[in-house]
Amino acid sequence: MKLVLPGVEYEQSFREYQKELLVLGRSATEMDSERLFNESADFADFVMKLRAGAEGRFLPEGHVPHTRYWLVEGGKFIGGVDIRHRLTDHLLKSGGHIGYAIRPSERGKGYGNKILELALPKAKELGIMSALVTCRKDNVASAKVIEKNGGVFEDTNIDADGVVRLRYWITIK
Repeated sequence: MKLVLPGVEYEQSFREYQKELLVLGRSATEMDSERLFNESADFADFVMKLRAGAEGRFLPEGHVPHTRYWLVEGGKFIGGVDIRHRLTDHLLKSGGHIGYAIRPSERGKGYGNKILELALPKAKELGIMSALVTCRKDNVASAKVIEKNGGVFEDTNIDADGVVRLRYWITIK
């Protein structure tokens, strides 16, 4: 299992992930890339645009550069993680430096812990020495993942959608 930059070789597995989310009534990617997917000519164009986010390209107004990685195992897309290069006022309140999602069929198997564990050194490479990671108050599993990876609870915040979020800081060693 490893973190990789998005790649066309994972297209079939990524599309299976999208189908899993749609069955649950969720967005096509669950990680703010549905817009890019819908605006892309094909999967290769989508992958190029995901990777370009690290350079600040193809981002909506007000979004910061972020590096997207996919957690894969044996050619299978397991989940994705975004590492935001800096915080805005909005991200400081509710999004944080790192956001991750695991495909529904792979949840409860330890992949959430692994994706965050692998993302922390990548954040450090970007100069992030203390990472803010948030989760919904009702997402007990994610809170446990954050705490297991060294997250120190700071406080709660209510985001623009009225969702109560827990805010944690992780000092990256």
